Amino acid sequence: MMNQKTTEQTLLSIKNLSTYFHTPEGVIRAVEGVNFDILKGACLGVLGESGCGKSVTALSIMQLIPSPPGEISSGSIQFAGKDLLRFSSRQMRSIRGKEISMIFQEPMTSLNPVYTVGNQIGETYRIHEGLDARQAKEKSIEMLSLVGIPSPQKRVDEYPHQLSGGMRQRVMIAMAIGCQPKLLIADEPTTALDVTIQAQILDLMAGLQEEMGMSIMMITHDLGVIAEISDKVVVMYAGQVVEQSSIDELFKHPLHPYSRGLLNSIPKLGDKFVRGKQPLREISGQVPDLINLPSGCLFASRCPKVEKKCLENVPQLIEIAPGHDVRCWLAG
Repeated sequence: MMNQKTTEQTLLSIKNLSTYFHTPEGVIRAVEGVNFDILKGACLGVLGESGCGKSVTALSIMQLIPSPPGEISSGSIQFAGKDLLRFSSRQMRSIRGKEISMIFQEPMTSLNPVYTVGNQIGETYRIHEGLDARQAKEKSIEMLSLVGIPSPQKRVDEYPHQLSGGMRQRVMIAMAIGCQPKLLIADEPTTALDVTIQAQILDLMAGLQEEMGMSIMMITHDLGVIAEISDKVVVMYAGQVVEQSSIDELFKHPLHPYSRGLLNSIPKLGDKFVRGKQPLREISGQVPDLINLPSGCLFASRCPKVEKKCLENVPQLIEIAPGHDVRCWLAG
């Protein structure tokens, strides 16, 4: 049970969150019974392969689930002590961009191609702070400089297609942090960037986090990104949280077979690559159909140590050690 001190330090608390999508084929259980907290000034990494529910969880927090076909069917999302699921659309618009901001996966599709980057960054200031066009442009130049874009006075009048991928991602960060949000949700912010630019973006985010004292929810499938910036990590699989712990504990003592599979799939120094016989280890099998979920553990069909009870009974997320939770019958 969370003590009072921890409660005071908690910025975001998600309890039993379930988000479904209704389709002609059936109900897709994209997120099922998700629980986790993000502390003030901390970075939580949310890890998992494509389709595991990471982005849907983020969109649920932002109240951006398209309805229909989507709906948040149960749970609570407590932000700074208030349940966002009880907020009206108007109330959420006042929260988005000001107290909670999000960096989306692909800046080229997230940025509007017919508006300059200055106009798009400045919109946040015009909506939330009531600045006029001149003041908003000045603030936009200031933010472009803050995120390390050279010649910000020139770039502010350029369009997204005139910028490199790394610069577009920096523009997205400038848009997201303009009003100094309490929580920044970063959905795969380094996807499609080369490793040098990835490192620069992560360093930038870490520096801004320390400078502004904001919390970060870092969504990724990249274990290197998680290790670089996160304090705690949540591992998701088929819409469920299967493990959560400190970042050090996950890398040293992964308890769920899916977490171990992810870690084992990373190439190690000293591995010898022979043509046709690469030593890369994969997780065999397929993610279950989210419309027709199997009984028992959702990872059972892919688990190398599966037992009869794994196929018949659904494991709950339980605390195995202080601060280390896992959803597995065999973890003890």
